[in-house]
Amino acid sequence: MPQSLVKNYIHITFSTKSWYPFINEPIREELFSYLGGICKNMECNPLIVGGHKDHIHVLCMLSRKIALMDLIEKLKTNSSKWIKTKGSFYEKFYWQRGYGGFSVGTAHIHIVKNYIKNQAEHHKTVSFKEEYLSFLNENNIDYDERYVWD
Repeated sequence: MPQSLVKNYIHITFSTKSWYPFINEPIREELFSYLGGICKNMECNPLIVGGHKDHIHVLCMLSRKIALMDLIEKLKTNSSKWIKTKGSFYEKFYWQRGYGGFSVGTAHIHIVKNYIKNQAEHHKTVSFKEEYLSFLNENNIDYDERYVWD
């Protein structure tokens, strides 16, 4: 086959260290744009970036040239360095070590986009921990909860 044709949609989520609510109003939209820019630079077209006070969600098309772990490393490392330049409140900013990456079928893109868009409403009743565990369960990912959280 002379061509490599790929369309892998991926839903990525990870949290701030110890779920500290660093992602507040003054920085939120700028952080989401920054993360989207990292995705674009890595040829991982972002469809939406969003999140809540203590975590983010990225829905993007994973480039056929990039391993997921490389994208995550760039997202976390670059954004962590960037956010620390935004004032004394952010000097101790860190992302949690792990992440979740979930494949999304083309037919479900709109569902995931809406889900990410409505994070503030969703998290009035559900914590990030509950949300993350539900993603693991829905995707039939085996895990030991003792090792899910830092």
